[in-house]
Formats: sequence, structure tokens, C-alpha cells
Amino acid sequence: MGEHSWAAVPAAAERARSVLATAWSCAVTADGGREEFVGAHTVTEDGRVRLQVPEDSALLAAAICAPRGEPSAVLEFADVSPVPVRSRIRARLWLAGWFVPEDGDLVFRATRVVLREPSGAVVVGLDEFAAAAPDPLATAEARLLTHLADCHSDAVERLTRLVEPDSLHGAVKVQPIAVDRHGLTLRIERTRAQGDVRLPFHRPADDVAQLTERMHVLLSQAASASCPRALQRQRTDGDG
Repeated sequence: MGEHSWAAVPAAAERARSVLATAWSCAVTADGGREEFVGAHTVTEDGRVRLQVPEDSALLAAAICAPRGEPSAVLEFADVSPVPVRSRIRARLWLAGWFVPEDGDLVFRATRVVLREPSGAVVVGLDEFAAAAPDPLATAEARLLTHLADCHSDAVERLTRLVEPDSLHGAVKVQPIAVDRHGLTLRIERTRAQGDVRLPFHRPADDVAQLTERMHVLLSQAASASCPRALQRQRTDGDG
């Protein structure tokens, strides 16, 4: 992969597939009713959702009776931060389309894919969605972030030296809230608000070993940066 194809943020289709790959539950709205399925879905390589439903499920009956090809359901997936912070939902993914009964399961064919993040909502092209792969760190992200937050709070604090001082004004806590192959995102919590700051890696990380190296580079950069005044002042105030 050439340098020019590198981006500091994942593409919307890749983000959407990452949400789909890691979500544990799926909310289905169909025929005016809404049902939550936990641990009941799997995802095919091209992004189709296969849902296991009980034989007496109203959803199964509706799927069998629905006119073929008519959008008849909306699936919703939430991307929840593994680290406890305010506003834990980092993104929501909606798939509109219809179910096709197949081997006792329901396979969902999407006609529209919408990803909503704090920055806004974006419609993801169906071809892009089918062709995209989840971020290579997506399934390890929860473990990586909770380990960083629980065992390396000193490292997280050191990384704030790479953040613009203005972004740290009034900060009471900083937590790692997301990591993907392109960078680490920190949540800056203030008394009544919060904001996220992204620290891009110098190169994408395709596995956990590469991520470890990228994190060491960030920490080395932080070590040579000066301590943010906002946090110095906060620490002095807190010691009094």
C-alpha cells in the first residue's frame, strides 16, 4: 500500500463494518414493533446480517409474508465505548432493507446504510459497505482500551502533552475512548461537557504488535513535548 492511500481516519464504510463486527446486540424495527436480539446475529464477508430467531418469532412470520424486495425492517446497532465515560455511545449504525428466510435463519438484505457519529450522519454506499472490511483492531479494541485505561493511566496522561493546550482547558479527566489502525482517540472530560481529540499514528497499524510500536512512537513524541499548562495548573490546585 502506497503512502498516498494512508488516511488519518477510517473511511465511513470501514467504520460501519467495524460497528457491525463488534456489536453484541441488534435492535430490529418491523411492522411497527421493535425487538432486541442479543448475541443472535452473525455477519457475512460482504456485510449481510444473518439473524437467528425463534421459530415462533413474529419477525419470521412477517418476513415470510412480506412482498419480496420491499423494505420492511430497520436494524440498529450501537457502538459503545468499552471505557466508562459520559455519552458512551460512539456511533449508531442503521440498515434499512428486508429479510429473506434461509435455512431457518433470516438473512437481511440492506437497501440503505446510515452511520451516525458525533460529527454527523453519513449514508454509506452499498457497494462500498459490501467491499469494506472491519478495522483490523476492531475485535481487540475493547481489551486494548480497558487495559490502557486501567493499567496505564500514567501513559494516557503523558499523551495529553500531544494535545493542543486549548483542548485541555478545564479538563478534569482524560480517557482513551477509541483506537483503530489509524490512531488513538482521547476523551477530554470537563465538569459539564466533553470533547474528543485524535492522535494519528505515523503509519497504520494492521495488528496488535504494530499498534504497540505505534503507541511507543506516540509516547516518545509526548516525552519530548512540554507538560500542558492546563494540567499543571490543575495538579497544583489539587495538591493544595
